[in-house]
This record gives sequence, structure tokens and C-alpha cells, in this order.
Amino acid sequence: MTQAPTPTADTVRRLVRSLLKEGDDGTGGPEVRPVTEDREHTWWIGGRHVLRLAPDREASVRRRRELRLRDVVRPHVPVAVPTSVAHGDWAPGLAYTLDTRVPGGTADEYDVSAVGEADLAGLLSGLRAVPARQAEALGVPRVAPRSLEALRRMAVHAAERLAAADEFDAARLHQLTPSGAAQLAAQPATAVLTHHGLTGAHVVVSADGRVRGILDWTAAALGDPAEDIAGLAVAVGSPAAVRAATLAGYGARPCLRGLWLARCDTVIRLTDHLEGRTTGSLPLLRTQLRRVWEPILLERVTDFPEDEPEP
Repeated sequence: MTQAPTPTADTVRRLVRSLLKEGDDGTGGPEVRPVTEDREHTWWIGGRHVLRLAPDREASVRRRRELRLRDVVRPHVPVAVPTSVAHGDWAPGLAYTLDTRVPGGTADEYDVSAVGEADLAGLLSGLRAVPARQAEALGVPRVAPRSLEALRRMAVHAAERLAAADEFDAARLHQLTPSGAAQLAAQPATAVLTHHGLTGAHVVVSADGRVRGILDWTAAALGDPAEDIAGLAVAVGSPAAVRAATLAGYGARPCLRGLWLARCDTVIRLTDHLEGRTTGSLPLLRTQLRRVWEPILLERVTDFPEDEPEP
């Protein structure tokens, strides 16, 4: 397989000049710079645009699907979804999209206010309102719910290693028992459109705590709504995520399922990082672990009716 080219500032600058018609007069055009040092395929273009370059053909398929999906999602949600001003291929078979920049910071920079939680509730409600057939027609895949019991077992072992490193109290995982995991199994016929990649970096928040936009829809899937509740727990903390999900009409079961998906995931991710299997920001992983373990009153719920209604 042919090695994909590595984008450089010159590559990006030439592409942007051809798209925005800026810099042809010798002024140099807008400033281009990587969003972060470890993300060489995502670039800020001046102060108004972001250029996203697919690194391979599989990512190109997701980029092209995302363009159509964002148009479908936008009327249903109360927050901004990025708009593409240009798209095409930046190298043979490798897609790009030049998007308008959604103003604001991230959920890793700003706390979400009570009104911001209502914005997140509107996001969850809006995603549930997108017709599944319409999403499937765009190529959005269906994803089976994860086994919470299998994830729990992995997290228990990971927590023991974190405890040995003085990073975590492994006894906290004992709150989720095998019977509890079974009770929180995903219910049949609850698949909805999910963003499936909610992180603090993908939730745009303004200084006043309002949620202004949601970025990067390439991982969207039809599946378990608890995955997005879990993502919000990682991004904004468990109490805010559960309040938003409850406001969106979700009951105790999906809220607690999302909470425990997030808790198990963050324990496993931090362990993988400390043991050298993954890279990333260690302070951010520790912050995410702290967020999802913030206590909530809903944890006291232990029994769920078999016919618990879902919205």
C-alpha cells in the first residue's frame, strides 16, 4: 500500500490559497498552524476556518459521510454543527474539508453552566429525533451495545494496577457488581443516532458556560444512547451529564449505564497510558478520571422495572 503523504505547512498553505483565493497578491494569505503538535492532519486557518485532512482512505470515507450527516443533524440540534466551505481531495484518494470555525473554547477549558446543560439535553434529544433510516441511507453504521460486564472485568484488573501505582482506589469499582452490570445491560430497540465521540475537545463552550457547538462527527453511529451519556460524563463530569440526559428524557437505566461505561473506560485508558500502550496527555486522563467519578444521587438506585419506558 502506498504511504500516505505527511502534510506540511507548505502543503496546507498552497491548498488554502487555491480555496480561499487569498495570498495570490503576494500577501502570504492567512496564518496556518496545526491545532496541536500531535495532530498533523488538523490545521487552524487564520481565525475563521479549520482544515481537516484525512490521513487514509478509511478516514476519507468517514469525512465524506460526515459532510452529508452534518446537514441532516443540523436542523435537529440547538447547538452549532460545523459548516464546510470547501471539500475535495488533498492527495489522491485522501479527502479534506475546510470548515468554518465554531467560536468558543472547549469543555476542557470552561465549565458548563445550567443553561449549557440544557443545550446538551437538546443535543441528546435532537440526535434521538434523527430518523434511523435517514442516517443509514448516508452509510452511518449500526454498532452493537458493548457488554458492561466484560468492560467491568477489564476495569477491575486495570484498577488494581492503578492502585499499585497509587493512582486510584480500586475498591471504588466494587460498587459495580456483576448483577449490577447485568441490570444495566442495554435494552432492546433503543438504538439512536449517536455522536459516539464526545470528548471535551469536541464540545465547544463559551466563557459563560453555554454549549455553542459539537465538532467531529466522523465516528457517528446508530447504537446505544448511553455511549453519548458516557462521552458527556468524560467531557463535562458525571453530574452535569446525568442532569442533561435526564432533562432529555432518559431514565435511570441509560443514565447509570452511561456513567459506568465512562468510569470503566477512563480507568482502562489511564492504565494503558501509564503502562506505555497508548499516548496522550497524562494530566487530561487524570482529569477525565476525576470527572467521571464525581458522585451523583442516582447511584443509589438499585432496581429498575423491566418495562422502564424510554423516550
